Amino acid sequence: MTTPTELLDVASALASEAGRLITEGRRDARVALTKSSSVDIVTQMDIAAERLIRDRLAELRPEDGVLGEEGDHVPGTSGITWVVDPIDGTVNYLYGIPHYSVCVAAVSGPPEPRRWTIEAGAVMDGAGVLWTAARGQGAWRDGAPLRRDDAPPLDRTLVATGFQYVAERRALQGQVVARLLPQVRDIRRLGSASVDLVHVAAGLVDAYYEQGLQPWDFAAGALIAAEAGVRVAGTDGGPADSDMLIAAMPEAWDALRDALVEAGARPF
Repeated sequence: MTTPTELLDVASALASEAGRLITEGRRDARVALTKSSSVDIVTQMDIAAERLIRDRLAELRPEDGVLGEEGDHVPGTSGITWVVDPIDGTVNYLYGIPHYSVCVAAVSGPPEPRRWTIEAGAVMDGAGVLWTAARGQGAWRDGAPLRRDDAPPLDRTLVATGFQYVAERRALQGQVVARLLPQVRDIRRLGSASVDLVHVAAGLVDAYYEQGLQPWDFAAGALIAAEAGVRVAGTDGGPADSDMLIAAMPEAWDALRDALVEAGARPF
């Protein structure tokens, strides 16, 4: 059976290759299509990066499944599925803001957040930093170990979050932020779930939450944060999913969850 470390080698290589591709192609990036709304964009580089990753997986891991943002779910026979976001933070990428990334994760079991086990994950960010983790083995930033040790109280917590592309959902999320803001140090919105998660792992922000995420948005980053000592879970304390993801140190997680519930955060 393939080990998490072996899967991480593949994830790291693919994230790095796709990261180089999108970096080299950014000046020529253009909108290729839109999805859930007119501001939910896909560039031709999203499509090219996912094609590269799928082609490489077909060579390296032909029996595995693939679940990617820009392509169909391809079931496999090995019990491993690769969950891929070719560019997480496409709007940032289009504008030249460096908070975007390529995300590659390997999961065992069904490719559904509440049923899977994330075995390995790699996030190559727009600054060229490679963030990685293997289940039970730890997390790394460009090869240096990542480990969070403590967390501030809620009123000194710097919280990252994000918003959906559908206007009605964004309005609801804005109401939650307005109620949460007086209770925390401040709010940050960088525009990439995976970047937010690895920043929590590194202590660059204290915590992160978001609603409406898709599996490819958070699979790799969630493992990196968890292996760094961060608790990543949904509102009920179970696995995170599209209803809610909250990432904070264990001693601070309940306070942030309670504040979000009081602020009106509910499943869409």
